Amino acid sequence: MRRHVSSVFGEFDYSFRHESDEISLWFERSEGFFRYNRRSGKEEVQKIIGGVPGTIVINPVEPVNLPREVTRFLEIHFTPVAIGPDARQLLYLKFPLEIGVFLESKGDYDVLDIFTLRRPKYSLYGPAEEGVITRYSESPVYDGIPPVSPLRDGVMALTITNSSRSWIEVSRVVIDTNTLSIYYGDTVSIIANMDILSRNIADICVEDRSLAEGMKQSVLVMKARKVLIPDKFPFMMEYGVSD
Repeated sequence: MRRHVSSVFGEFDYSFRHESDEISLWFERSEGFFRYNRRSGKEEVQKIIGGVPGTIVINPVEPVNLPREVTRFLEIHFTPVAIGPDARQLLYLKFPLEIGVFLESKGDYDVLDIFTLRRPKYSLYGPAEEGVITRYSESPVYDGIPPVSPLRDGVMALTITNSSRSWIEVSRVVIDTNTLSIYYGDTVSIIANMDILSRNIADICVEDRSLAEGMKQSVLVMKARKVLIPDKFPFMMEYGVSD
C-alpha cells in the first residue's frame, strides 16, 4: 500500500510501512527479532532490533550528518539581494533534508538510521587556514513559502536586517546546526535571522518556533547522542555575506 509522503514523518509502532517511488521503509518480524528495512535510490539498509517493540520516530534532522560528520555548519548560497541601510527583508530559501529514524523508549532516543535523497556537497567558508567546512547548498530566493519536494527540501524563513550605514549585497547564510530548531508538518521549516554589521560580518540566530501552527518539533541527532546543547547565542559570519 502506498502512502502520501507526509505520512513518513511522525511517531509509529513496528507495524509502520511506507512505500513510494522515492523510498520504502518497513519493519518486519523475523527469527525472533524485528528487522528494519530501507530502500532509497540504489541504497538498501537492513538492521536488526532486539527487545520489546517500542516507538519509532522518523523526522528531519540536522542536514550535516552524511556521508559522514565533517562539520556542524550549513551554508546556503542564494540569488544576491541588495539590502539598504537600516532596512529589513524577509525572504524564503530551500535547504536540503536529511531524515533520521530513531528508536524511542521512556524519553531516550537512539539513532537507527539517517538518510538523504540529496547528494551532499561541502565547501569552505573563509580562508583555508582559519575558515570552516560547511554543508553547501544553493537556493533561489522566494517572497513566500515555495513548493518543495517534501522528502528532499525544507523551507528557511530568513529575516535579514542591515544594521550598517551602507547598501549591502547578500548571497549566503551560514547556520551553526548546534543551535538548530527544525519543525515539520505540511513542510519542514527553519526560522533564522541575519543581522548584518558590515560587508564582512553578520550575526546569525535560529529561532525556536515553527513556521505555521500545528507543526511538530524534530528530534535531532545531537539530542539522541546526548550532546550538550549550547545556549542559542548568535553565530558570527566573519568572512563575508556575499561571494
